[in-house]
Amino acid sequence: MLICPICKNELKKRGNSLFCSKNHCFDFAKQGYINLLPVQQKKSLNPGDSKEMLSARRSFLSKGFYTPIKDKVACLIETYRQDNENFLDIGCGEGYYTVEISRAVPFKNVIGTDIAKDAVKMCCNRSKDIMWTVATASHLPVKDQSIDCITSIFSLVVADEYYIKLKKGGIIVEVSAGNNHLIELKREIYQQVYKQEKSQRDYSHLFTTEYEDKISFQLLLENEDLKNLLDMTPHINRIKKDRKQQLYNLQSLAITVECNVRVLKKR
Repeated sequence: MLICPICKNELKKRGNSLFCSKNHCFDFAKQGYINLLPVQQKKSLNPGDSKEMLSARRSFLSKGFYTPIKDKVACLIETYRQDNENFLDIGCGEGYYTVEISRAVPFKNVIGTDIAKDAVKMCCNRSKDIMWTVATASHLPVKDQSIDCITSIFSLVVADEYYIKLKKGGIIVEVSAGNNHLIELKREIYQQVYKQEKSQRDYSHLFTTEYEDKISFQLLLENEDLKNLLDMTPHINRIKKDRKQQLYNLQSLAITVECNVRVLKKR
């Protein structure tokens, strides 16, 4: 399924490397992943989430706080997929959703991809049965019209690229933050929280919307879990030092989780 990110020709395994017909070579790392992100596709030296964000996310997700999101996505895939051959999780982070969804809905081939090398390294500790790749969502190193299901969970959808990679009738399951997502956390971080009207983008020229709804539930987080929640989000890069310390000192906080979820089907 994998193609060369430079010339787009098919990759074939030879020893511990992948080669294309033009002799571009990509070696498997000792952890088991493959780096298919050439320098010309990187916008920074170390793109993606930091090690600290990823470690916090692993600790938080491993406790099952976002299980309702994972279960909903798996249910939607089971309901709307046409085939169970090829599954691609884009922006897979440290691998929680990729592994848990592939356990719930068996696919013949599963690929998890993220632009952050540190994220993909962590993924290898979760499962050796998944093809973990470093790549960018705008240049996916998989064959055109080869994917049955793509998941984009708290990750931007690159609609044109996903359309090319999906089979006809293939689906995208998209999860994005809702208007009130983590609203209590934001109130602790910022002096003023503005009301938002978040909506998912219109891709009706490429896909039909098969399903659209919200996921909403409440969490009561204790001190350590609250720290991990902050540290795993982009808010950690924006919070002022004094407010960060105030948040770290909280013993508990009730948190709203609200997400928009939909299923898009390739025409």
